[in-house]
Amino acid sequence: MGIKGFACSAALLALFCTTPVFANKATDTLVYASDSEPENISPYHNDLREGVVLARLAWDNLIYRDPDTGEYKPMLAQSWKQVDDTTLDFTLRQDVKFHDGTPMTADDVVFTLNWVVSPDSKVVTVQNVDWIASAEKLGDYQVRLHMKKPFPPALEYLSNAVPIFPKAYFEKVGLAGFAKQPIGTGPYKVVSVTPGVGVTMVRNDDYFKESPQGPAHIKNLQFRVIPDAETRTAELMTGGVDWIWRVAPDQAEQLKAMPNLSVVSGATMRIGFLILDARGTSSDNSPMKNLKVRQAINYAINREALASQLVGGESKPLQVACYPAQFGCDTSVATQYNYDPAKAKELLKEAGYPQGFETEIYAYRDRDYAEAIIGNLRAVGINAKLRYLKYAALRDQQRGGHVPMSFQAWGSFSILDTSASAGTWFKGNPDDNIKDPDVQKWLQTADNALDPQVRKENYSKALKRISEQAYWAPLFNYSLNYAFNQDLQFKPYPDELPRFVLSRWK
Repeated sequence: MGIKGFACSAALLALFCTTPVFANKATDTLVYASDSEPENISPYHNDLREGVVLARLAWDNLIYRDPDTGEYKPMLAQSWKQVDDTTLDFTLRQDVKFHDGTPMTADDVVFTLNWVVSPDSKVVTVQNVDWIASAEKLGDYQVRLHMKKPFPPALEYLSNAVPIFPKAYFEKVGLAGFAKQPIGTGPYKVVSVTPGVGVTMVRNDDYFKESPQGPAHIKNLQFRVIPDAETRTAELMTGGVDWIWRVAPDQAEQLKAMPNLSVVSGATMRIGFLILDARGTSSDNSPMKNLKVRQAINYAINREALASQLVGGESKPLQVACYPAQFGCDTSVATQYNYDPAKAKELLKEAGYPQGFETEIYAYRDRDYAEAIIGNLRAVGINAKLRYLKYAALRDQQRGGHVPMSFQAWGSFSILDTSASAGTWFKGNPDDNIKDPDVQKWLQTADNALDPQVRKENYSKALKRISEQAYWAPLFNYSLNYAFNQDLQFKPYPDELPRFVLSRWK
């Protein structure tokens, strides 16, 4: 888990401890690095966390949720009004410009909202917009949004996952051109997008003054793709980058001893889980079709050890298919699959697999977590072989029904509502491999009910069924370790959105 030679070489540690980090404060350039990159920088055409981060830098939403208070504040929309159960009216700001200098008007908002719900858009993040029916222009700065049905969390989605695109520019260049040279209204302009390398951004000095998040403080921002954790850490130590995250607990402890670096940790609403092929679409005789096999897998996983020893920080074991702080996430209805290898073996025997079986487990991130899970499974006789893919490839295989078991992580696009967690994976959306009609019905009712109690009751029913049928093996919520240049002022938030707009040099 640690850097090769890092923990065992006192000489190397001494070298780094006496060598100053070459901060980019002098050039007013913040370089941040991560292990993955979105397949398309368009926020609607990737569902990777790195893409969510970029979206908040280059684009704005109609509404802003204050990360400290939770209050909804005007952003691109100056104000809004609930006309009836399925209609929202927005009055837009008149001082907002896209990065090419063109003003943002109702035409751009109406275009975006209507385009993302059309089949031609090929939106990946369908779950974030499939509640929208259409939008219409009431005036140059007046927009009416129609919902398919009542959707109580509409403001939550509009503040997190529905950024506004420039109509004229997008229609001119198309999705392919937009991915190469995107334009938004956000606090940073995208200068270049280089697949496999990263994204270069510069502060938008024409950013509208009334933005609730304010203008960016740091002039230049660079996102670098560095897949290898050891390389990322080494780059931080030698000044090649200023900020990294997902630092392993042992590395975090080592980095805390180094001058000119800061290390902070915090719980996030991202959850880790196994998706199990309950319908058996991955093969003709998939063991995953058997409920007792799926239950055995749940009992075989040492969630407590994964959370406390591997993830570390504020990670907690998880038994339910949502993040506990989300509205409607009822943890009390979950079956408690406590770590019990003996029970797992007995269930496998009852299912007709006394000697266990071989299978594949797919993953796209956190290889060490996946390998620890494999160790738990092998201990009860399930010989799981790892297939490690890029996220887009795994997503396509999963949606195609070709995956017997996969280790995945989901941050709900930072939306504090169970519709964004269980609703994404079990409501008949493209990511729903289970297709349980009762679960779909309960989730749909919960999403559209105006009565909060009705919403909670139906989410509880769905979550209970998911747990009883062991469609998933929920594992833990993530706790992230962030390591960064000590000259950087940075504050982490539970929604797993590093707000570089709010960061500044000390």
